[in-house]
Amino acid sequence: MRVFRVAVPTMNIAEGQLFYEQILGMAADDTVPSRLYFHCDGVIVALVEWSTEGRGDFAPNCENLYLAVDDLDAVHDRATRAGANITAPIDVRPWGERSFYCSDLDGNPLCFVDSETLFLGHGAKWA
Repeated sequence: MRVFRVAVPTMNIAEGQLFYEQILGMAADDTVPSRLYFHCDGVIVALVEWSTEGRGDFAPNCENLYLAVDDLDAVHDRATRAGANITAPIDVRPWGERSFYCSDLDGNPLCFVDSETLFLGHGAKWA
């Protein structure tokens, strides 16, 4: 079993496209009319237009979407320029990851992690 797609709701798909293209550093795949797909190393981040596909009142995702990146400082700069709300600056977390937290234009929480410091749950000091 594997995760292959994660949905991220948006109220404005055009603004969301600009935001995610800038932060992720890649063009969106616009194959599906009400979705934009960002192909992230085997997992699709699907930006879903809420006015077309939503069920009920809009609400952002409640949990962080974690993305591993090779150049955390560059992604932080791009996120700041794109208008992300930085909720926790770049820092080394107690579990050893170097990361920062932010939210997108719709309030979806994101966390970008330096790929060289990923904590995958194995070998934790407290385990």
